[in-house]
Amino acid sequence: MTAVPGVASAATGLGDAAATRGRYFGAAVQPAKLTDTAYTRILDQEFNSVTPENALEWDAVEPARNQFVFTVADRVVDYARSQGASVRGRGLVSPNANTVAWVTRLGTADDARAALHSHVTATVSHFRGQVRTWDVVSEAFADNGAVRQSVFANRLGPAYIEEAFRVARAADPAARLCYNDFNIEDINLAKTQAVYNLIRDFKTRGVPIDCVGLESHFIGTTAIPAAYQQTISAFAALGVDVEITELDIGGSGTAQAEAYRRVVSACLAVPRCAGITVWGVRDSDSWRAGLTPLLFDSAGARKPAYHGARSALGLCTPIG
Repeated sequence: MTAVPGVASAATGLGDAAATRGRYFGAAVQPAKLTDTAYTRILDQEFNSVTPENALEWDAVEPARNQFVFTVADRVVDYARSQGASVRGRGLVSPNANTVAWVTRLGTADDARAALHSHVTATVSHFRGQVRTWDVVSEAFADNGAVRQSVFANRLGPAYIEEAFRVARAADPAARLCYNDFNIEDINLAKTQAVYNLIRDFKTRGVPIDCVGLESHFIGTTAIPAAYQQTISAFAALGVDVEITELDIGGSGTAQAEAYRRVVSACLAVPRCAGITVWGVRDSDSWRAGLTPLLFDSAGARKPAYHGARSALGLCTPIG
């Protein structure tokens, strides 16, 4: 079929359609599911960006100090690249680190700094030129806007966030570097303001940061803040890209379809909103499957939510 310029065909996947708007549409991938042909069929047809769901978290990559294990993450990255998809790296420095036994025993600032620098350098260097974007630090703030307690915050203070970004930039100068968090979808909240101030400070002082990720885990269809698009615009005005990094919306039917349409439309309305990642492929793959929060049902069939997202991208013709 010959495509009409600027108009996506009915058979176009979400990623292809997003690309015509200068954006990506991706999914979080579980490495074990890459042997599931129904799963990979959807992944290959619909998405042009891949996030290894948990394979780049600290416990997976460095379970023992200086013993790096990249085998599982390599599988996802290699698969994505073989399909021509870009890769987002999640979990470089996240709360997961605080559950790793050897990290919890870091007793001094010098020891914590050495561990942080070593982990970030080794991980980013291993994937240099392969992972396009890193969530360098995730979930560093509490809902009240204070820096969340963690091994690195307790040993190094809030400056650990800046250190992680500077080390990541040195390890791969071409990679895009993001700060990523949940519950920052409403610019009026204290937590959102704390992240906003962090990014504004980084941009003012020349700390390397390219983007901010709004996780956008919504319990239900009414949980999307009225200020959602305003929040995206506010962050973009600081001179960074905005990415919706872990989208899922609990619900079903037309209400869920409208919620997905609204989120995708909000991203498209802001030029610096670079793209969207849904947090899983089918409802059965979701970390909260009981909420049926994704675009495909457990059998892999397209839901009304899928068509809601399609309609926002200008794909108005339903496909089976």
